[in-house]
Amino acid sequence: MKKPPALRGRSDPVFDLLAQSPHKERLSDYLVLLKPLDGQGRYLPFEDLRHRWAPGLDTRLCWALVKKARTAQYASLLPLGEPIQWATFVLTPVAQIAISTVDREATTAALAYMSRQIGEQAHFSYLLNDLIEDEAISSSQLEGAATTTRVAKDMLKRKRLPRTPDERMVIGNYKMMNFAWEMRDRPLSVELIAAIHCVGVEGIDDAKYSPGTFRVKDDVVVQDGEGNTVHTPPPAAGLALRLQALAKWINQANNDPLHADYIHPLIKAIALHFALGYEHPFRDGNGRVARALFYWSMFKNDFSAFRYIAISTLLRNAPVKYGRSYLHTEADDLDLTYFIDFQCSVVLRAVTGFTEVYRKSLTYCRSEPVWERACSRKRCVSRYQR
Repeated sequence: MKKPPALRGRSDPVFDLLAQSPHKERLSDYLVLLKPLDGQGRYLPFEDLRHRWAPGLDTRLCWALVKKARTAQYASLLPLGEPIQWATFVLTPVAQIAISTVDREATTAALAYMSRQIGEQAHFSYLLNDLIEDEAISSSQLEGAATTTRVAKDMLKRKRLPRTPDERMVIGNYKMMNFAWEMRDRPLSVELIAAIHCVGVEGIDDAKYSPGTFRVKDDVVVQDGEGNTVHTPPPAAGLALRLQALAKWINQANNDPLHADYIHPLIKAIALHFALGYEHPFRDGNGRVARALFYWSMFKNDFSAFRYIAISTLLRNAPVKYGRSYLHTEADDLDLTYFIDFQCSVVLRAVTGFTEVYRKSLTYCRSEPVWERACSRKRCVSRYQR
């Protein structure tokens, strides 16, 4: 039997520090930190972890131990920015649960099974048509649209013309979601990204959005609510080439579980979502395009139930966490785990909510008389929205 190689003489700066005073006196307190997750299985950023370490420990050394454990589990995901930097990620428990859930509950086959089980197709179709509007409305509200959900739904159902820029934003997002569905069989391209933007923002304020036109100057930044710059996108020079590289990565057939480079479609779709926000290719409207491309990617990979699953409804209720998941990734050398983990938690809640609506709808259809079912529809939808 071949013996493992001897490790004597091989120096590691982190462990060398642990062997020195005063750190070696608290060696057990330090070594317990040598793992990517905290004690509750969470992948926390530095600003949260530093408050959870035992008093008296060296903060830099604590973080070095956490990063050492995470680096050992990193998987390279995709190149971003200029100069190119590889985004990495760790597959967390939340991500694994989300992957398992969408595989069971959100495929085209699962959606067809739900429809067959309901039996009364008109009832389920009414329910789904109501849910498909939620993403367009909540995505618009996430971008600042001031219209209420009730007014927006009434506009979409009655197909009346929008009266305000905010209502035009809702209509644009609704068209963009339908366009993403119609384009699900197309490969990703720079032209498709531009077309999605054009469909979503054209006619709202063309001078502000420049529909379908990529930025050509480095005068676009992302600011927080107080006007502080929190993200400066990569330079406009080379933007089209970087988007071409992103499209090539998305179009690669690396979703075969038997291949070593396998990446689940949910992870790729979330990475695409992040990449569009990071590149910020348009003067405005980048967030809604990024979310539309997430949906397009899920549609393309045969997760048709996402046509009726509104992630923006949940993102709208947690905009600070949504924004911080971007910032934590950028602050920590493009460790995309923060963004993936948060998005997976949102997807998990959204898919679970969708399946609960289905189960309640199925129960009502089997137990209630026909004349009572119209009220059941409203109860199903209102409970899902809560």
